[in-house]
Amino acid sequence: MARESESGLPIEPVYGPETLQGWDPADKLGEPGAYPFTRGVYPSMYTGRPWTMRQYAGFGTAVESNARYKQLIANGTMGLSVAFDLPTQMGHDSDAPIAHGEVGKVGVAIDSIDDMRVLFDGIPLDKVSTSMTINAPASLLLLLYQLVAEEQGVSADRLTGTIQNDVLKEYIARGTYIFPPKPSLRLIADIFKYCRSEIPKWNTISISGYHMAEAGASPAQEIAFTLADGIEYVRTAVAAGMDVDDFAPRLSFFFVARTTILEEVAKFRAARRIWARVMREEFGAKNPKSLMLRFHTQTAGVQLTAQQPEVNLVRVAVQGLAAVLGGTQSLHTNSFDEAIALPTDKSARLALRTQQVLAYETDVTATVDPFAGSYVIEKMTDDVEAAAVELMRKVEDLGGAVAAIEHGFQKNEIERSAYRIAQETDSGERVVVGVNRFQLDEEEPYEPLRVDPAIEAQQAQRLAKLRAERDQAAVDSALADLKKAAEGTDNVLYPMREALKARATVGEVCNALRDVWGTYVPSDAF
Repeated sequence: MARESESGLPIEPVYGPETLQGWDPADKLGEPGAYPFTRGVYPSMYTGRPWTMRQYAGFGTAVESNARYKQLIANGTMGLSVAFDLPTQMGHDSDAPIAHGEVGKVGVAIDSIDDMRVLFDGIPLDKVSTSMTINAPASLLLLLYQLVAEEQGVSADRLTGTIQNDVLKEYIARGTYIFPPKPSLRLIADIFKYCRSEIPKWNTISISGYHMAEAGASPAQEIAFTLADGIEYVRTAVAAGMDVDDFAPRLSFFFVARTTILEEVAKFRAARRIWARVMREEFGAKNPKSLMLRFHTQTAGVQLTAQQPEVNLVRVAVQGLAAVLGGTQSLHTNSFDEAIALPTDKSARLALRTQQVLAYETDVTATVDPFAGSYVIEKMTDDVEAAAVELMRKVEDLGGAVAAIEHGFQKNEIERSAYRIAQETDSGERVVVGVNRFQLDEEEPYEPLRVDPAIEAQQAQRLAKLRAERDQAAVDSALADLKKAAEGTDNVLYPMREALKARATVGEVCNALRDVWGTYVPSDAF
């Protein structure tokens, strides 16, 4: 009996040449590092060096997160991924009434350049690659990072890393938006231009399907809606007067890795192929780097369970293997206890060790694209590609990603997929070990990491001290310049940098832009 994939596509028990009628491997696959990049974006892939091993971390105060980063670096991590708390993600200061109860909970609280200095104290920013999971206020956090690096004596042209900066998926699946779509896209175009001149090695956006997948998107939906968002960003930058080859090589993507290894491998291969074709055929990109879909992967947090949490170690290892076999450029492996609370030092170390076992104890880095030519993988790649392309066509028929968001199309499609998954889990058709099968009569006790609630008061004290010490006239002048740029067509990042340098807070800068651009209110279609 045939099974179905996460995208609802058939998985046949046996595959052979007869399932691939008309398929010429030379036409579809090409060579690794060559168009259409089905087999990977680099000729040698991991045979030359492994993927970048990142660990997503950040909690409480900048002091606590700084200590965790130093531990991760000592344990062999090759890149930092910063998690910010909810008020920071929404552009609010820690002492704002709306921030009450959320300070430092799901990430680190960053209110000003003072916090950013502490966060990266003693960490050589010319030697680490830093990814920041921040969207609507991404420009602010990038500028704070640049300012702190320059204080360390590291020039901006030596900085490497990524800002997520993908606001469209916030309207679809996550909700940490601030401004309406039009000014948000203008801000992203300003970031592209600024980084081209000031921080040329920085990846200016990480177009994310991960959060859509966490909301319930199937693999086909994940890549379809992510690539549709990517197309919208490219169109925005081109409309702003940029040549596609001036910014496209710095675009990157962010996907999930589930436990369904075969379809995940097929998904990554299909995504590379679609993106290469779109960039060449629609946008006329000439630089091969503009055609490459480079991506970061995170193992699937939504598949982790609070029941028998140690079983998550197995899930994460399988998910990480799927990402590696699919050709990811960097990887974060979740800690086994994340379904319960923030990771402990030990669980974060174990998550990193999982990647190190994959890289150094298995043979998956010995050859490029181990699954190439597999009947099942190539057929599933074709199937996922076709399903994704059809969804992308529907987005285009509605007028593109923003128009489809306004119609609620992506959100409704994802909700239907999530409902199907919930039904299958509730009925037992979809097995979740420890949840609907193989349960324990009594769960073993586990002591999670707790965030000190006093952090909110500590951050409020730091903000009061900052406001008392700084040159308020300089802050007011810089914020006025920022508003003037936002009202016109000048790049807002230059006056924004001056405001942050003068110790304006994240909330004050975002409020200045709110005064000009307003805030986004979802339509009834949502």
